[in-house]
Amino acid sequence: MAELKHYPCFIGGERIDAASGALLEVENPATEEVWATVPDCGADEAVRALESARDAQRAWAELPAVERGRWVHRLAHAVEENRDHFVELLVREQGKTVPDAHGEVTDTVTYLTYAAEAARRIEGRIFPSENRGEQLWIQNVPYGVTVGMCAYNFPLALIGRKVGPALVTGNTMVLKPHEATPVTASEFCRIASEIGLPAGVLNVVTGSGIEASAALVSSPLTRLVSLTGSTQAGQAIYRASAENVNGLILELGGKASFIVLEDADLDKAVDAAVASRFANSGQVCICNELVLVHESIAEEFTARVVAKVKEIELADDAMTRGMGPSVTGASIARIDGMLRASVEGGARVEVGGGRPDGDRFARGHWYLPTVVSGVTRTMPLATTEIFGPIMPIVAVKDYAEALEICNDREDALSAYIFTQNASTIFHAINHMEVGTVFVNQPIVGYIQGYHNGHKRSGVGGEDGVYGIDNYLQRRTVYLNYN
Repeated sequence: MAELKHYPCFIGGERIDAASGALLEVENPATEEVWATVPDCGADEAVRALESARDAQRAWAELPAVERGRWVHRLAHAVEENRDHFVELLVREQGKTVPDAHGEVTDTVTYLTYAAEAARRIEGRIFPSENRGEQLWIQNVPYGVTVGMCAYNFPLALIGRKVGPALVTGNTMVLKPHEATPVTASEFCRIASEIGLPAGVLNVVTGSGIEASAALVSSPLTRLVSLTGSTQAGQAIYRASAENVNGLILELGGKASFIVLEDADLDKAVDAAVASRFANSGQVCICNELVLVHESIAEEFTARVVAKVKEIELADDAMTRGMGPSVTGASIARIDGMLRASVEGGARVEVGGGRPDGDRFARGHWYLPTVVSGVTRTMPLATTEIFGPIMPIVAVKDYAEALEICNDREDALSAYIFTQNASTIFHAINHMEVGTVFVNQPIVGYIQGYHNGHKRSGVGGEDGVYGIDNYLQRRTVYLNYN
């Protein structure tokens, strides 16, 4: 076995290992080869990171916002300068193909740049007073110490999405990456340190257990927690934050309905259904999770989708093309169990349906791109977020039934609808109980938009002017100058 490379935490601008000496191994999802280690931190390191962020926050907030924005611009520039390095990390750590890894680096630079440019647009309000010689101000001020907790599907982009807005608004941040993808966060903080970002403004704590995460979330030093993760993780953070009444930005799981009605442009709907299901091996929270297709076109739609999915290749040895693996073995075991249970209930595997054959796929978290027809609304593939490369298809009798199934979900992050009927489109926009509606549109996310969920898919959100705003709290000033 090749010698493992060690990536430390960064606390107060210093390289830090766990006081216990414990290490967390990091594997390559494509091969299951362990190639790196990071500190397996506990509560002591978490508290130390929070204290460092607290000590740095006041001086950081007193910098003019434009100056903070310049620092975030420097971070964006440093990420771009280290593009090839981060691409290599994303391929080895997350299982992305090289083109997808380049896309993630580009997205990260965009997130940071957008946040930096927002420095001149942090606005307050002045309202008329009830009295003479008086003004009423509403100021936007930072929370203070924030915690950014990231999922494994976009290890770098989620950092940019959180760090940029947090820092430009005057907060400091402690990052806690997912235990499967911690190296990218360590390297991001390394380049932040190398460009001279003031010590303590950005810290990272890695670890596999709940001890470090619990300490970060429940500490009275923490004033806001931003999580991208599962609904279960969000609920746990909600409970843990209750005593301190922390601010929360929770972007949680989703089970996006993909509605295709009888008047849809089938070519467009088929292309979008496949692109929106198998992007990043299905590991995107706003992916097409459940196709609800009108029964009159279900057979034709399914046949076209199957033909297109058969064209998807698994990534080659160099990960330069094709669909990559899932990040963890546990996720593959989970989705395969959901598939088997649904098939036992009467669903049919049209293509895929398991691990690929061949010596190259004997190790690694590979799963064939899969289409399953004959799914009913009560089967596991229809009731639980898949977060993997399986597309379940349910035939529905009309739009009303599709909307009912869509709105019956509590994980209400996003939904898709394909129809050429304007009345139906506007009805869906007004009645789909989700945070994002895609109309005749495949999966996409623009920085100027807003990424948020309804119901159990979270509170708050990221991106755009509202995303920046979520890292600020209000202060009301009654100013009497008479």
